[in-house]
Amino acid sequence: MAGGLEKRLTLIGFSLICLKMVASAKTAPDIPTIDQAYSKISNSITVEWATVPGATSYLLTAEDGDTVIETMVANSPGTVTGLKAATLYQITIRSIGAAGRSQASPPTQAKTVLAAPILEVSSPSSDSILVQWEAVYMAIGFSVSIMRANGLGRIWKENTTNTSLTFTSLEAGTLYTIKAYAWNANGIPGDDSTCNQRTSPRAPANIQVSFDSGALKASFSWVPTEGAFNYTVMALSDSSELSCSTTFSSCTISSLQCGTEYLISVLASNDAGSSKSSSRVTLKTVACAPGRVIIQEDPPGHLSVAWSNVDLGDYYVAFVKSDDGLEVHCNTSLTQCDFLSECGFTYFISVFAYNKAGQSPLGDIFNYTTAPCCPSDISPVLVSSDRVEIVWSPVRGAELYETKAVDGHNVVECNDTAPACTLSALECDTKYNITVYSFSEVRGSNMSCTSRSITTAPCSPEINVSKDASSMIKVHWRSTNDGATYTVTRGERGLYQCSSTGESCTMGALPCGSVFSVTAVAETQAGRSLPSYSVPLETVPCCPAGLTITQITQSVINVSWTIGMVAQTYVTVLESHTGQSKCHTHQNHCLLGCITCGVNYTVALKAISATGLTADCAHQSYSSSACCPLGVKLYRLGPDGIRVHWQASRGSANYSTDLYGSKGIFTCAPSAGLSFCDVTEIPCGDVYTVMVSPVAETGLKLTFCPKKIYSVTCSGSTLGMVIYRGKRNPE
Repeated sequence: MAGGLEKRLTLIGFSLICLKMVASAKTAPDIPTIDQAYSKISNSITVEWATVPGATSYLLTAEDGDTVIETMVANSPGTVTGLKAATLYQITIRSIGAAGRSQASPPTQAKTVLAAPILEVSSPSSDSILVQWEAVYMAIGFSVSIMRANGLGRIWKENTTNTSLTFTSLEAGTLYTIKAYAWNANGIPGDDSTCNQRTSPRAPANIQVSFDSGALKASFSWVPTEGAFNYTVMALSDSSELSCSTTFSSCTISSLQCGTEYLISVLASNDAGSSKSSSRVTLKTVACAPGRVIIQEDPPGHLSVAWSNVDLGDYYVAFVKSDDGLEVHCNTSLTQCDFLSECGFTYFISVFAYNKAGQSPLGDIFNYTTAPCCPSDISPVLVSSDRVEIVWSPVRGAELYETKAVDGHNVVECNDTAPACTLSALECDTKYNITVYSFSEVRGSNMSCTSRSITTAPCSPEINVSKDASSMIKVHWRSTNDGATYTVTRGERGLYQCSSTGESCTMGALPCGSVFSVTAVAETQAGRSLPSYSVPLETVPCCPAGLTITQITQSVINVSWTIGMVAQTYVTVLESHTGQSKCHTHQNHCLLGCITCGVNYTVALKAISATGLTADCAHQSYSSSACCPLGVKLYRLGPDGIRVHWQASRGSANYSTDLYGSKGIFTCAPSAGLSFCDVTEIPCGDVYTVMVSPVAETGLKLTFCPKKIYSVTCSGSTLGMVIYRGKRNPE
């Protein structure tokens, strides 16, 4: 067991010897030697060394006792970064090759330079720049330089142990570059800081002001300032502060107040700050419009306009414009103006204040309306007993007219917008003082208008009419008017008049068939009265001009006539010894029955008016027609003849016989005193209608007698037969 362990240990030792022999064949590169180590930047140290054969890279190490910082570099020189400013470091280097890395070189000490000061710069004025910084570790002094950023001009450089420095006598509004660094006790400079700073601009000069009085705004301009980015115009007054800003060399401030004095200043500014205020300019705006305007018209025709004084107002102008377009004005340094005025006008009044800046803004426009004018051409167009119509020309300013009629005790009024008025309910035959007052809603009534006297027409008379036996008409009335003439008129078909200044007048006979209305009118210089109430007067109706009697049947006649004037109905009376027949009608004809044939009658006609007045008219004789014959028979007279026989009525009469058949009409008339007649050459074998009629004295054949029908045969006998077929009523 012990012999086996020994063998194994021997084998391991042999293997180690072999490995050592192999490793000795590939050795690490040589240790580098540091030539120098130095710091130019406060957070790094640069190391220089000789190149080591076989080295592919190098490992730099910096130690300050607290921290170790390593940096791999490819060749010399190499820089270790991330270090502390103004700190002493131990610097070593190792070479690295394929066989490994070398041992560290002997250490070399190197110290980082001072940190750069952190600058704060500003431009307290347009020709200076203030540079400030905090203390830098291990620094005993600082160096600060300044020059224009565009490289033109000189460089100012100052050394100081303080932490601030001011450069003066610089150019306003110019961009400068500032550079600063600290140094240590050995005079070694540290990192530097660089920044740019612009000086603030100078205040603008040559300020110009242009004031717009109408818009109450002002425009300002100035000479541009070097390096200015913006400009601000300030307008200060006792009560307000206004401003405007711009990048140009002009600016406008609106909404200025009237009657105000402003102090104007302009500031230029850039990223460094603002300039000092420019020299102030005074701006006086236009005065405000005068207030408390008082307008009075005393006496009428004189208009006084007064107002209150205003600040910055040098003088005033008052404008008065009437509604017809005419304008007048007055210029004064006082606070009142007087103008002439006319009735019926509306005046528009405005007052402006003026100064060197111009005209004040438009204030309130006041209007004053004078009393309307009085109508001067009042004319009556109608004067009646109880009414007066008057007209006049329209007058300026009148919106309404008030008309009053006064008779000493009573007052009648009418109001209208038209230049006319009708005064009603007046007393007839009365003198009135009529006044037309013009009225406007603003000013009321013009009570200075004059009146005019007008007398109404006379009163209407009340009449009575009487008629005497001779148809003379007398009209009476009672006179109630002063100096009146009365005229009486009657009639519708004609004009019938009589006149009198007394209390009655008479007119002559009147025609028949007339209806009259009798009226009376009184007339004076003031006019005519209304007609009196009419009194009707009617005469009897006129009789018809003609009377015609016509026999209709044996017992009926028709009486006709022309229309009579004013007649409404008629009464016709037919009278004889046998009796009376009567007819009452509103037509112009009448049928009378129960007439006896062959009798003499008397015909009378009466015309009656609507009121019952009756006129006895025509009386005329009339004989009724003869009576129709009786017992009419036919007898055959040979082959072609017929005898017609009848019984004659009372009284003497002539007759006519007619036979109507299909082959013709056959007529015969008997000799005087006979009651038959013969018809020859009449065909047989036909039916005949036979009528025997009396003939009137005028020769007119009456056709109202009865007709009979007979059949005349043609049998073998020579005489034949006449057969009665019946009776036919007359057509």
